Amino acid sequence: MRLSQGDSPRLHHLPPPIGWRIIKTTVAVFLCLVIYWLRGFHGQDMPSEAAITAIICMQPYVKDSGEYALNRLVGTLIGAFLGLLLLLVLYIWPAPGGNLPVLYALMAVGVLLSLYLAVLMKMPDASGLAAIVFLCVVIAFPDIEDPLRQAAGRIFDVFIGTTVAILVNIFHLPRRRRRDLLLFVHTEDLAPDPFTQLAPAVLFHLNALYNDGARICLVSQHAPAFFAMQLRGARLSTPLIVMDGAAIYDAEKNVYLQAETIPPENSLALRDRLDELGISYFVYTIHHNRACIFHTGDFREEEKEIYDRLRQSPYRSYFEGEIYDPGEIVYFKVIGRDSEMGELEKHLSRTMPKAKLRRVCRPQPGTEGISGLYIYAHTATQEQAEKRVVDYLRQGEPELKSREIRSPTGYRTERDAMSLMRRVADAYEPLLLFGGREQ
Repeated sequence: MRLSQGDSPRLHHLPPPIGWRIIKTTVAVFLCLVIYWLRGFHGQDMPSEAAITAIICMQPYVKDSGEYALNRLVGTLIGAFLGLLLLLVLYIWPAPGGNLPVLYALMAVGVLLSLYLAVLMKMPDASGLAAIVFLCVVIAFPDIEDPLRQAAGRIFDVFIGTTVAILVNIFHLPRRRRRDLLLFVHTEDLAPDPFTQLAPAVLFHLNALYNDGARICLVSQHAPAFFAMQLRGARLSTPLIVMDGAAIYDAEKNVYLQAETIPPENSLALRDRLDELGISYFVYTIHHNRACIFHTGDFREEEKEIYDRLRQSPYRSYFEGEIYDPGEIVYFKVIGRDSEMGELEKHLSRTMPKAKLRRVCRPQPGTEGISGLYIYAHTATQEQAEKRVVDYLRQGEPELKSREIRSPTGYRTERDAMSLMRRVADAYEPLLLFGGREQ
């Protein structure tokens, strides 16, 4: 059911579920505190650097945790070394330590050197931490009895925090990664419309699966230009099914692997019929591995509004004039009122029964009462495209299996998309129960 402008859906905005990163960070902090409690620290004597390090180093991906840990360790070594050096200078030459303005000027210079040394080592992400550790080492002067012990303690605290964070982050319940399984996921289940980017949490989970080796083929009713908007920041590593199954697109290489074009005799007959009816239309072609969109006829008000919005995208190429090659036509698109498109679909079905065409009428996103009639080759379906993707990937992976995962309710809120991503994760990495069975 479509809502009128005066209606508004009543959605219950529930708080988001607690994610694994939050849980793992909590566990890492707890373990750091327990380690220092076992070492005899408590209350005001409890060091906080290890727990703070664990929080900082707990990153979305294990690879990122390692990078943060390295930056944290390098920054700590730089700050601790310069802090120890300043303390030793002040113990050997105590005069500057007795003059607070001079002492604070030396501390400021130490911060500068900490920042600059990290940059010289081509590790700018460690610069801020180096300055912080430097200040932690020297800020209590002159109430420091053992500067060497002070610097060594800071290094040890950071080492404990980074180690705990990495160990907790790489821990998983016993699961088996299904790298022999290709999962088909529809973008309409992940976002409300093709103009809306994936929610950050959804994109994060999708990237985590891609980075771990999951084979996920995204399926879309729309052209690759919409992927550039919807999936900005996605680390796509599997071919995509686009144009409602009419084409298979490799986003990594920016090439079309395959396209189901309309037979030239059918596309010419369809163009003649639309011209006879005086209906303007768009023709989507793939020419020299580039999507080209041609428009025929005078723009109607409904078309112009949508055209003006879509042509702003740098990922689309619109043309006026004759089509390059009738054999390159992937689909036709006619835009108009809902009732008009329904009648046109019936008319074409009745007057062109022998044409091998598939017609789909869909509402246009962001408009009210406007639909698009999409006309493809009869072989251009999502089901056939899924089979072609499986066959293509099986050339290098003969044992590859496939499964389609759909949302039972479609996209209503971000929670539905997150629920779908959890189902995808469970299918890729099923939990192994006692006895070796999968769940």
